[in-house]
Amino acid sequence: MTDPTANPAGGICLHQILADGTDFVQAAGATARSYFRQHNAVEFKDDESPVTVIDQRIEQELKKAIAAKYPMDGIFGEESGVDGGLDGNLWVIDPIDGTRSFISGNPLFGMLLAYVRHGAPLAGIISMPVLDELYCGAIGQGATCNGAPISVSDQRNIDDCTLYINEGEKLMAEHPEPLARLLKAGKTRRFGYDCYPHALLAAGHIDAVVDYDLKPYDYLALASVITAAGGILTDWQGRALDLSSDGAVVAAATPELHRALLALLND
Repeated sequence: MTDPTANPAGGICLHQILADGTDFVQAAGATARSYFRQHNAVEFKDDESPVTVIDQRIEQELKKAIAAKYPMDGIFGEESGVDGGLDGNLWVIDPIDGTRSFISGNPLFGMLLAYVRHGAPLAGIISMPVLDELYCGAIGQGATCNGAPISVSDQRNIDDCTLYINEGEKLMAEHPEPLARLLKAGKTRRFGYDCYPHALLAAGHIDAVVDYDLKPYDYLALASVITAAGGILTDWQGRALDLSSDGAVVAAATPELHRALLALLND
């Protein structure tokens, strides 16, 4: 009998998706590294988020590579929108996750690539081009960092956890009471940004991440990698993430820790 996890994407093997996705992001990562700390021109979009010609160039590189290998699939890029349809098989691209880090010389920017079917994430890649770290995960495939298996921690107690809080200033402005509760939680707390805290969670280095104001190209790849590593990533109400989620997310290593964080956020 065929293993249903081997081909859950309508006949597409997720192992092959991850292999091809790895090739795509490694080639694009070389472009990112070549422009890093080169004082690139920056523009700001209507929502005041920055964008560089490098974001756009990397996205076009990824779109071209994906379309050549998977011409029937849709592609959704942060900078250029959707090619094809959102239904069925869809690749979702964030060419530089952390443009503010990139333009300020901080090496903790990433590159995200997700593979989605009918809005639900099946496979994802978190690339950290300057750190030379590549996190991959898919349903039924487990998760890896640079090819070595990774898994989340076994931390169940919120009082003992290491918690990262992303987008702290946005939380302060829009959700000060949940933020105040989070700042009393855990044994160790750190403020962070972008995808890297989620990668650290998948690899078992930290135990939980609360994030806010994300878009599908920000969270879909994270959901696949963290889930494949044995963790949990949902919205603040505990719902599974898809293309229509509101972008307030909470990730945890264990169900017990996840439930405790949901309670803090929704007290």
